[in-house]
Amino acid sequence: MSTTAGGMESHKGCGHDAPSMSVDEARRRVYAALQPQQLVLRLPIRDALDRVLAVDIRSPIDVPGHANSAMDGYALRAGDLQANRSAPLSLIGKALAGHPFEGEVGAGECVRIMTGGMLPAGADTVVMQERVRCEADRVWFDGDHRVGENVRPAGEDLAKGATILHRGQRLMPADLGLLAEIGQAEVAVHRRLRVAFFSTGDELRGVGEPLRPGQIYDSNRYTLHGMLQRLGVEILDLGVVRDDRAALTQALDGASESADVVITSGGVSVGEADYITELLAARGAIEFWTINIKPGRPLAFGRLGDAAFFGLPGNPVSAMVTFYQVVQPALIYLEGEAPAAPMRVTARCASPLRKNGRRREYQRGILATAADGTLEVRSTGAQGSGILRSMSEANCFIVLAEECGDVANGEWVTVEPFAGLI
Repeated sequence: MSTTAGGMESHKGCGHDAPSMSVDEARRRVYAALQPQQLVLRLPIRDALDRVLAVDIRSPIDVPGHANSAMDGYALRAGDLQANRSAPLSLIGKALAGHPFEGEVGAGECVRIMTGGMLPAGADTVVMQERVRCEADRVWFDGDHRVGENVRPAGEDLAKGATILHRGQRLMPADLGLLAEIGQAEVAVHRRLRVAFFSTGDELRGVGEPLRPGQIYDSNRYTLHGMLQRLGVEILDLGVVRDDRAALTQALDGASESADVVITSGGVSVGEADYITELLAARGAIEFWTINIKPGRPLAFGRLGDAAFFGLPGNPVSAMVTFYQVVQPALIYLEGEAPAAPMRVTARCASPLRKNGRRREYQRGILATAADGTLEVRSTGAQGSGILRSMSEANCFIVLAEECGDVANGEWVTVEPFAGLI
């Protein structure tokens, strides 16, 4: 037993069951060890979708800049109707969006107004056109009407001086619209992360290569590439690196020099040919290398030069679970976005679930709306860490807490929809 540069105990042999932490503690440790990158650049707002804001945005104007009509109708003084509902008002003009009425609405007068039209001076209310009767320039109004009816006040959407977007917020399509509403053509955002990754294993072959006995195609690089692509990071795929100290050392050194984050899959358990944690301890620092979840217990985290390092397990489902539960939140944090807890809902279980041991399990499930309108979830079937089909068929994780046992039909369970993942 030896101690790594990061202070964690390193076990390299059969029979050791290294102490492991909860996934929540792992996330906390990751956040504490990382510093969001600080490089900022200005982009045209059309190019800023899914980028993380580097500064707060305040509105320099009211939006809308003037009171306007929410309906096609007639602008008037509400007091005129309250004084005598049966008396008609005199129609003195019209107000269209972009073409305001230049005069003022006086007592006993009204103005024809279209949706978005600027509320004329003197008017305080708009009555929708379906509730009026017109004869030439005389207009009668039916029913009771309150002051301010169908009027959008100035600043209803955005108030001048108000913070409308916050530093650390990822820009969505509506946010680009807000920036356009205040006339802002560019925005300051954090630069994209550079992420290098590779798979390890002498048994792995690339797609298109012939397979020999004992060999398999490398799927992890394709799922990793897809998950990283959805995050919008800059991707450096270093391929498959064989289980050899010299080759792995060269790959790790090259990756750490060119990227902010290095991710490997495979080689982080305690097998005789698993070198990643050993090399990381020698060339960087290990914060932890096992977490108390299933699948995906062997997850290494540490530093490799100036780069953050994550060593994912080699089994494909384990690699995806640990990426979504620990690595993806870390990458989002490094890009400057504030950490957020996973989105969770509760659902009635529509199939029995088996659970052994005291690890938190992320079983793959299919979430749907039941006939009575409640949410229900059923298992995708076999839950082995090598059954990638279980991830392909699923649309959620069924999260079974450490103290949870078997789950029967009809019991309520916690679910993390994949829609909550990027």
